[in-house]
Amino acid sequence: MRADARKNRDHLLAVAGTVIAEQGVDASLRDIARKAGVGLATLLRHFPTREALLEALLHTSFDELTAKADELETSSSPEDALVSWLRDCVAWTTEYRGVTVLMAAAIEDTESALHASCVTLRAAGTRLLTRAQAVGMARTDIDGTDLFALIAALAWLGDQPSLASHADRLFDVVASAILTK
Repeated sequence: MRADARKNRDHLLAVAGTVIAEQGVDASLRDIARKAGVGLATLLRHFPTREALLEALLHTSFDELTAKADELETSSSPEDALVSWLRDCVAWTTEYRGVTVLMAAAIEDTESALHASCVTLRAAGTRLLTRAQAVGMARTDIDGTDLFALIAALAWLGDQPSLASHADRLFDVVASAILTK
């Protein structure tokens, strides 16, 4: 990619990140392009679909959360690793209102630009859950899909103005319900 094209792409991603953080994942692509000082056609040339834009925007975060799971797997107790990673995931999902809806859909849609990243992220959480289950520190009647759904539910709480003040306490309730000790 040419240097100027890379610069334009990076600028579009920076603006998209700001707009999506403010307005959620359903933010207007036309609005993103306008705020970036380009036409919609330019945005679509770089990112032909909303999902392609979101995948490019979120890819680094997915990688960081996956790497965090790998690190926690070797540096923390199974229960601490699981809860720490779960907290990080929930915190990240609240940065972009509505992202969990897209992630849940992308898990099931192999054609989605977000599919591979979401599957990898779910697998990272599943490894941490399985590790905690193996030592008797987490319930055995839940799996990675359930954990992913709990992340989505906790993120939804943070998106609700009237419930956001309860999010931290309810995170603790859910985390203690996952853990057996």
